[in-house]
Formats: sequence, structure tokens, C-alpha cells
Amino acid sequence: MNYCSISEAAAKFNLPQSTLRYYEKKGLLPFIQRDEADRRLFSDYQMALFEIVLCLKNTNMPISSIKQYMDWVIEGDPTVEKRLEMMMQHKQTVLNEISLMTESLKGIDFKIERYTKQIQERKQDEY
Repeated sequence: MNYCSISEAAAKFNLPQSTLRYYEKKGLLPFIQRDEADRRLFSDYQMALFEIVLCLKNTNMPISSIKQYMDWVIEGDPTVEKRLEMMMQHKQTVLNEISLMTESLKGIDFKIERYTKQIQERKQDEY
């Protein structure tokens, strides 16, 4: 199995090492092994789990929910249905947020268009 250090893992995800330590402390990175000097070792499996954690965090899932998800991952196959339900609910939440953002973007575009037009008219009046 391949392992990488915390600095290598942080670099891969373009995050500070403190973020990985924080997530580990919150229980979001289970099964972290340590070397003889007590340095964290991230296996391919932990890296894959961390990608999922980042995906959920980047889509605004609360840390407490991510922790619940990771607890279910640790429990294994008996929790597959719970994890599926959580992912389906989160997907709908993300889709709702995307819809809201898309709608809100229309208002921003309207303002940009309006201000651009005002600036162009002002420039024409100057000539």
C-alpha cells in the first residue's frame, strides 16, 4: 500500500496541513496511521476518503453531517442504505442551492449590464 506524508497530502489537495489535522481531530479522517516518529501517514484509502470529505464540505454539508457519514463508512456495509439516503438528500440540497444561485446570478447580471450602460453613456456625453 502507498502512503504519503501530511505535507504531501496537503499539497495534493492544495490545503494547509492544519486543515488535515483539524479534519482528523473532528473524526473525518479515520484510520490514519503513524510512523515510528508519530507522523501521520495517509494511505490511498485515506486520500480517497478525504476527497469525499472535501466534496461534501465544498458543497456546504455541515461538519456534523460529514462526521455522521464517516461514522457510517467505518461501520461498513450495514449502513449503505443510510449513506445512500444521505447522499440523495444532499444532492437535492445542492441542486436547490444551484437553482438559487442561478436565479440570483440573473440579478447580478442585470446590475452589471445597467452599470456598464451608465458608464458608456457617461463616456459618450464627455465627447
